[in-house]
Amino acid sequence: MSISYIKRILNGENGAVVAFYKSYSPKILRYLSKKLPKYEDAQELTNDVFLEAIDSLSILRHENNVSAWLYRIAHNKMVDFYRKKKIKSIFLSQAPYLQIIANEISQPEFQFEKNKLRDRIELALQNLSQKYRKILMLHYEEKISVKELAVKLNLSFKATESLLFRARQSFKLCYERA
Repeated sequence: MSISYIKRILNGENGAVVAFYKSYSPKILRYLSKKLPKYEDAQELTNDVFLEAIDSLSILRHENNVSAWLYRIAHNKMVDFYRKKKIKSIFLSQAPYLQIIANEISQPEFQFEKNKLRDRIELALQNLSQKYRKILMLHYEEKISVKELAVKLNLSFKATESLLFRARQSFKLCYERA
């Protein structure tokens, strides 16, 4: 039965996705609703499970294990849900401290330290070769990925990674001297 759903979906048959969802979603929803605090969360994650499943159908190797595969996706979604919830609660518990830090950052003495740090970084950058300065600025200030840098600089990916590594090492030495 599940094999036919997979083939029908992969062949682009109308209604196959809906039939697949209607067939498996009650079990996944029941599983998630037992594991999550709110039924609405379980419903949302069930939808996420099927969105991910549909996107990944072409890589499913053992079509007879569709149910186990869906439960594994559901389990992973549930783990991600709790991980995000934990991170959020940790962040919110730190909010008073973050407010204190934000207030301290705006103090004049912190601004002085920040300016000294910026001057030291600028001095270190000035002492770098033009090639190293350019790749560091492109990567860190303009947020250009290594892959894009390789194309832009007409280098291989590995050569670009090596150049970036050497530029960072050189910057570190210049910064320590500054």
